[in-house]
Amino acid sequence: MYSLIGYGEMVADRVRVDAYAQALRQTVREGAVVVEIGTGPGIFAVLACQLGASRVYAIEPSEIIQVAREVAAANGCAHKIEFFEEFSNHVALPTRADVILSDLRGVLPFFGRHIPAIVDSRRRFLSPGGVLIPRKDTLWAAIVEAPKPYSKLVDPWARNSLGQDLNPAQRLVVNHPQKVHVSPNQLLTEHRLWTTLDYCSVVNPDVRGTLDWKVERSGTGHGILLWFDTDLAAGVGFSNAPSAPETIYDSLFLPWTQPVSLAPGHSVTVKLEAKLVESDYIWRWNTRIERPEGSVDPLVNYEQSQLAGNVLSPRKLHRLAADYVPNLSEEGRLCSRTFELMNAKLSLEKIAQQLATEFPQRFPRWEKALSYAGTLSQDYSR
Repeated sequence: MYSLIGYGEMVADRVRVDAYAQALRQTVREGAVVVEIGTGPGIFAVLACQLGASRVYAIEPSEIIQVAREVAAANGCAHKIEFFEEFSNHVALPTRADVILSDLRGVLPFFGRHIPAIVDSRRRFLSPGGVLIPRKDTLWAAIVEAPKPYSKLVDPWARNSLGQDLNPAQRLVVNHPQKVHVSPNQLLTEHRLWTTLDYCSVVNPDVRGTLDWKVERSGTGHGILLWFDTDLAAGVGFSNAPSAPETIYDSLFLPWTQPVSLAPGHSVTVKLEAKLVESDYIWRWNTRIERPEGSVDPLVNYEQSQLAGNVLSPRKLHRLAADYVPNLSEEGRLCSRTFELMNAKLSLEKIAQQLATEFPQRFPRWEKALSYAGTLSQDYSR
């Protein structure tokens, strides 16, 4: 979840806000029903009302929804907006929508459960002939020379002041995608189309594909840069490409294991995959670099993924094994007991008093247990 400062940065991003506002102006008609998934501070929900929507359903799981309620009231729209403090897949609406608006991206559209949320809302919320904003995202990739982001990633482990060998950490850290901002002249190749997400038809949240480039100028390749162009409505959109005006999104950088000296004639092939696992994407990028014919330089092969960058102890890996039989820890027993007491329909005060009795070393006073139970209540109760 974003902080209030983070939401403020989104509101201040004129490229993003102006594009979404123009898309709403083109699509919201007098009396329309609008759904916004991820309403945040509610500025687009309010705008939909100001454009003539008769009803707006604003969906937001985080506490920022309280700010959105107050923003709606401050702008005289509270009577037209119904707020749902929940994830969209847990919401049932009384009527279908003429327009569904969302901006659930991170650096790229492959962020959390963005795509499953769009698929679900399209099926359950959208009227026949209704409009989705955005309509489509197109994703591009190029090979990039990015010495500063790459150095920021590896230098703490490669050039530490104590003179120690920290290569074990460096081997891990190069498997972590990074949000970066680079200029167009840092691209060593043309951009290539990786995939297009048509939100009117997309079903599968996973994407894989193979990209091929011929290097166009000499330089040091540090990895792959990814960005999107979004189509919000007819003639309306924006991009986080290096050549586009800077936005809050920046671009996504997939670093290579080692920098590679490249020159015209070199060919680069990347097998790229983004796979949704539970609520997060796992990236995999396998790179093959071939030298020009007659070159004596060796072939370069890098096989990388976020999984290869995870720091997992053998003890924790053992707990993930299919044949492992879990045994609740003291913390697990406390959590389980709290859920049992919640299911017994007790008030939080009574739950806290019972927890303090059963777990006196953890909760010397029942007020401490109340704070613990309250946190679980926020996360898991209805």
